Amino acid sequence: MDQNHPLTPAFPSRLPDVGTTVFTVMSALAAKHQAINLGQGFPDFPCDRELISQVNKAMLADHNQYPPMIGVADLRQGVSQKISTLYGHGYDPDTEITITAGGTQGIMTAILSCVSPGDEVVIIEPAYDSYRPSIELAGGKTVAVSLTANCDEQGCVNSYSIPWDELAKAINPKTRLVIINTPHNPTGMVWQKSDLDHLANLVRNTTALILSDEVYEHMVFDGFKHISIASHPELAARSFVISSFGKTYHVTGWKVGYVAAPAAMMKEFRKVHQFNVFTVNTPMQYGLAEYLKNADHYLALPSFYQAKRDFFSKGLGRTGFKLLPAPATYFQCVNYTKLNIPQAKMSEADFCSWLTTEVGVAAIPVSVFYAKPVESGVIRFCFAKEEKTLSAALERLQTL
Repeated sequence: MDQNHPLTPAFPSRLPDVGTTVFTVMSALAAKHQAINLGQGFPDFPCDRELISQVNKAMLADHNQYPPMIGVADLRQGVSQKISTLYGHGYDPDTEITITAGGTQGIMTAILSCVSPGDEVVIIEPAYDSYRPSIELAGGKTVAVSLTANCDEQGCVNSYSIPWDELAKAINPKTRLVIINTPHNPTGMVWQKSDLDHLANLVRNTTALILSDEVYEHMVFDGFKHISIASHPELAARSFVISSFGKTYHVTGWKVGYVAAPAAMMKEFRKVHQFNVFTVNTPMQYGLAEYLKNADHYLALPSFYQAKRDFFSKGLGRTGFKLLPAPATYFQCVNYTKLNIPQAKMSEADFCSWLTTEVGVAAIPVSVFYAKPVESGVIRFCFAKEEKTLSAALERLQTL
C-alpha cells in the first residue's frame, strides 16, 4: 500500500533519526528464519497461575472501570511497603507513588515532567533505547558518556565500569537530569553503595535530578543485593525510581510498572501522567496488589534466574564465545571476536544477522545501545527462557 498518499500533508518528524527498534527487527528476522529468539528480553515460559487467578477474581468482582489516576490504593500501599522493607525508605503511597503503563511510560513521563527545551540530560551508554527519544520529545539535549570498556590481554572487551571522570565533566549548571540504570541493560553491571556515594558527590551542589531505572531490581545474583537509589537518602530526595511488574512477574505484555519520587517531583510527574495514559489497567492492578502481598514471589527471583544463567553460561563455555560477567538482569553478553570463523570479523549488527539466519539463534548487538554504534565485538543473549529453549540454542551455538 502506498504510504505517501498525495492528499496527506507533509510535516516535520519529531524524531527524524528514529526507525524501528532493533528488538522488533531481530524478532521479525528470527520469526522469518525460524530461529530461536534470544534477542528480545521476554520470557517464553508462563507466569504463575495464581497471578492469573487474582486478575480473574478482580474482573469477576467488577473491577473493570477506571481506577484512580495515580493507581489502585492497595497496589500503591504494597509498593510502598516493599520499598520500605527492602531499601529502608518510606514513600507515601498517596503522594509519592504512581502506577504506570510499564517502565518505559514511567521513564518518558518522568522526563517530560522535568525537562524543558534547552535542558541537558546525562545518560550513560550503552543505554536503553527509549532514553534519547524521550529527551528529544521534551526538547532537551542528550549528553552521553560511555561506560569504560575493559579489555583482557587478547584485546577482548571483558567488562565495563563507570566513567567517573567523564561523568563529572558532563554534569554542569545546565544539567536537569542524570539517568542511571542498575542493574544495567545490556551489560548486567550493578551499582554499589560506593557508586551512589560518588554520584551524590557529583550532584550535591547542583539542581540536577536523577532518574534511576531499576526494572531488573530483583535479578541480582551470587548472594549480592540490589542497591536501590531509594536506599540512599541524599539521592532519594532528588530521584525518580522506576520499576516494572512485567519484568518481575514474567508478564511483560501486561505493561504495568511504577514510579516512586518525593512528593514535589511526583506532583509534576502526575500532571503529565494524567494526560499521557491517565491511568492503568484496573483488574491487573487489583491482581498485582494481592500477588504482591507474598514477598516470596519476588524474593525467590534471584535464585530462579541464577539457575538459568548458570545453565546457559555453562553451555556457552563449550563454545568459542568469551563470556562477560553477568551479575544481574536476565542477559548474558559475550565477545565473539575470537571465534575461529570468518564471521568473527563482522560488525556486531552483521554478526547478529548472520547468527540468526545461518545458525538459527537471534541475539542483539550491543553497539545499537549507543547513538553512534560503538563496535566492541559484544552481543547480548536473553536467558529468560525455558531450559529446553536454552538447550536448543546451545546446541546450535556449540557448532561455532
